[in-house]
Amino acid sequence: MLRPKIPTNPTPAGHLAPLVVVEPTAVVPSAQVPPPAPVAPATSRPTVQLTPGTALALVGGGTAVVLVVGAVLVSLLLAVAITGASVAVCALVIRSLVHADAKQR
Repeated sequence: MLRPKIPTNPTPAGHLAPLVVVEPTAVVPSAQVPPPAPVAPATSRPTVQLTPGTALALVGGGTAVVLVVGAVLVSLLLAVAITGASVAVCALVIRSLVHADAKQR
């Protein structure tokens, strides 16, 4: 039922194209051309110009990023603290219930 299909090769591996004979041609020297003058390499990095407006925008953007990241981290810390406190309260309530049940017996 599940039999792999083996692809067939349209040209056998032993079949080669006929050889082509290449005849040499005569080389004719051309006129001498002086080498080009050396050119100073252009810098690949563009220069960055900071105007007071762009500096103010960068400071404002950095401040916004710091405030957002700080708010996220504080909220995560509060979530962990609240979860820990609620687990502690639940543990105390369960402990007191088990202890009270053991006294009644």
